[in-house]
Amino acid sequence: MTHKDEQWEKEIRKEPFASSPFTEDHKRKVLQQVEWMKKSEMGSQRDQSEGRPEPSRQRIGNNSSHKRRSRTAPLIAAAGALVIASGLFLWIWDDGQLVKPVIEQVYPTAALQYSDDLSINLLTDRMKRNVAVTMRDDLGKQLRITKVEDLPVSGRIYVEAGNESEKEYAQIWLDAATGNLRELEMRREMQPSELEHRYLRQVPSLLQSIGSTPTLKPASARRYVSMKQGEMEPISHTTLTLENENSYGEIVWQQDKAISITGELRPDQISQSALGDARKAIEALSGKANLDLVRASRSKDDELGEDTVFFSFESNYFVQMSEGKKGLSYTIGDANYYEQQEIGNIEEMEAYHEKLYNIDESLLRDNVGPIIKKIFNVDFNDYKLHKNAEQLGMVTFELESSTDVFQVIYREDGQIKMITRGEL
Repeated sequence: MTHKDEQWEKEIRKEPFASSPFTEDHKRKVLQQVEWMKKSEMGSQRDQSEGRPEPSRQRIGNNSSHKRRSRTAPLIAAAGALVIASGLFLWIWDDGQLVKPVIEQVYPTAALQYSDDLSINLLTDRMKRNVAVTMRDDLGKQLRITKVEDLPVSGRIYVEAGNESEKEYAQIWLDAATGNLRELEMRREMQPSELEHRYLRQVPSLLQSIGSTPTLKPASARRYVSMKQGEMEPISHTTLTLENENSYGEIVWQQDKAISITGELRPDQISQSALGDARKAIEALSGKANLDLVRASRSKDDELGEDTVFFSFESNYFVQMSEGKKGLSYTIGDANYYEQQEIGNIEEMEAYHEKLYNIDESLLRDNVGPIIKKIFNVDFNDYKLHKNAEQLGMVTFELESSTDVFQVIYREDGQIKMITRGEL
């Protein structure tokens, strides 16, 4: 049996809305809203017929104008119903991009979805609105509510939406007395095309600001929203990854402000002086000269107050230079260090850890001293060694008269795998 479209459904599918999505779920929501408006109108008419006084209004004009308004009232109500019915394709525009249907903006609780057998009566109208608006505005999507629970000890109502094992999930705690938000955690992964235009339009200029290629294409997006006890409003972090054939990038926004930008540097943006120093540092660590540069990238993190340049060379060697709130930091490393050590059992693991912790200090000094001398031109003899049993395979050498510190990562045989110089 085929479904017969109503006339208004046929109109919706005509231009200019032919490409707009229109499903049975959409139709159901529209009809619900039309029914809601009808009931509201019937209730208003019933109140007037029972002689309930209307609120006082300022009258303008004579009786004839009042009669005209009375005749047009049904037309206005009908027009309102038509707006609701056409809410599927009347959209709010965001700088040239269609983003949200009007009905969801005007009446957000209409878009709330519930699983079966929930204690929905626990949610007041204010609670429903707060949940709907929070998911709509902060997460960017209203997830299906899967759990509603009363928490009388804490005076809260708990709302869960989505599935914890999936990419879209929300937990919301509401004040049982006021209906206000108390705490929440929400997450969502989305296609780049689902990301609001106010983010996407910033991408080229943000990449250019760090010297990266502005033509990187959005690859994936995710959002995390949280609100802790005592905070006034939810805070969202939106992460967009970017890529093309040979490059990558990432931008993180807190609310609508970009706080972290990462991208590969264009060749004309690479400091040749810094690159030369990096090659010399790698030669001092590895003994290999003139290694080819594989990748150069920059990351600017306003939240941490750090600006970092990263050079990656062949054979998995790298150099990272950071300037931040604590000063300068310089790291030279061998990424092959991160390969897993092959250990057969617990006894071998314990023996390996003991070797790392009990490494001979003179062996370390003999191995790391010449490297540091070549790279930083520093006399290492005045630096005092510090070990930490919770950080096996890593020690620090600190100059007690200053904040200058070297952090050294080594293997059990004393081979140096990474050196970082920074400030405490």
